[in-house]
Amino acid sequence: MESKELMLKAVTILDGKKARNIKVLNISPLTTIADYFVVCSGGSTTQIKALSDALEEELEKVSVHFIGKEGFNSANWILMDYGSVVIHIFSEEMRSFYSLDRLWSDAEKIDYKDFL
Repeated sequence: MESKELMLKAVTILDGKKARNIKVLNISPLTTIADYFVVCSGGSTTQIKALSDALEEELEKVSVHFIGKEGFNSANWILMDYGSVVIHIFSEEMRSFYSLDRLWSDAEKIDYKDFL
């Protein structure tokens, strides 16, 4: 699956599960670690885990498997690495603290809503 297609699929899943404040950053011109970061928030640890579970389940249905997943037990910041797309699911507090949106402010912001 192409990285843009994977990013759009992930965003569609997250949006369908009511993830908050979804942001997509095209980081490909800035680094080789991935093409896109998808950043979103959940309202509780239960929702954060549910968002992660939904992504894993739905992407496995189309034979896309993550390379690594970190933070599931604490569920304050779950990182799911799909190679070309890295998904960050934060609690509101952790998202504010780490401020990836600000840290990667040079990245192009993608308006995914046109694709939903």
